[in-house]
Order: sequence, then C-alpha cells, then structure tokens
Amino acid sequence: MSSIKLNSPFDPSELEKLQAGDRVLISGVIYTARDAAHKRLVETLKQGKQLPFDLKGQTIYYMGPSPAKPGEVIGSAGPTTSSRMDPYTPELLDAGLRAIIGKGNRSAEVSWAIVNKKVVYFISIGGAGALLSQCIKESRMVAYPELGAEAILALTVKIFGYRSY
Repeated sequence: MSSIKLNSPFDPSELEKLQAGDRVLISGVIYTARDAAHKRLVETLKQGKQLPFDLKGQTIYYMGPSPAKPGEVIGSAGPTTSSRMDPYTPELLDAGLRAIIGKGNRSAEVSWAIVNKKVVYFISIGGAGALLSQCIKESRMVAYPELGAEAILALTVKIFGYRSY
C-alpha cells in the first residue's frame, strides 16, 4: 500500500481528499497537548483571550513525551487515549483545528464534530512511542511549562506515519 505525504500545517483541500484507512506520512510542525492543556486552551477561548498558538489549520498530537536521553530530541512519544480530550475537542475544532492524532474511539459528539468540520482524526498505535520519537527532529516549548509532560510543544516531524479516519 502506498502512502500519502502531507505537510503540516495542512491545506484543507488536501485533507478533504483523504479516505478512511489511508496511510499518511506527515512532515512539518505539529503540536502536542493532553487533557490539562486542552482544558486551559478552552478556558482561554471562553475568556476571549488569544491562544498561545494559532489553531487554524494545525494538528494536535495527544501525547506527553517521556524525558529525552542525552543527545536525543525527545523521549518516547507515543499517543495517549483520545477520549480523554473529548470534553474539549468541539471547541478546539470550532477554533480551526484541522487534524488530531491519537488512539482509540471518540464520543458520538466528537465524531459528529469531526465529520461536520471536515477534520481528520489520524490513528496512531500505542506502544510505538520509541519508534515515533525517531521521526521528531525538533521539540520546542510553546505553552504551560508548569504542566510538565502535559505542556504544549511544537514538534518538527519528518515522515511521521498514521492512518486517517
């Protein structure tokens, strides 16, 4: 099976061409965020304040890395369970988020929002964090460093592989 290569941030027309099950290789910048960061992002939106980064056209990877070993960019970078972000996802999609990377099922409400907003949910495999970390070429703190592993990072990735759903 061939792979589709895409650059993040994504051109919406490229995402709309994807079919469920397509193997996609992502290069470019993606952001990490887990539930604590999602809660803060949504609170910021509700307060009418500016987010720490522009969500429009961006990708959030549900991941909190393990500490990097000396000489490494990042530690293990496997996905976390997506449903933990469900209470916050619709608001972030409304703010322009275009793609999500995680693992597992989503609630009916989030599934509907993903379809309605033409967002792509990329599925990653749990247990592949060490392999995925090899595709991360740079990691930069963006927001909420006090959250530790749940802080928001900007990751520069090259040929990061997923399935679209």
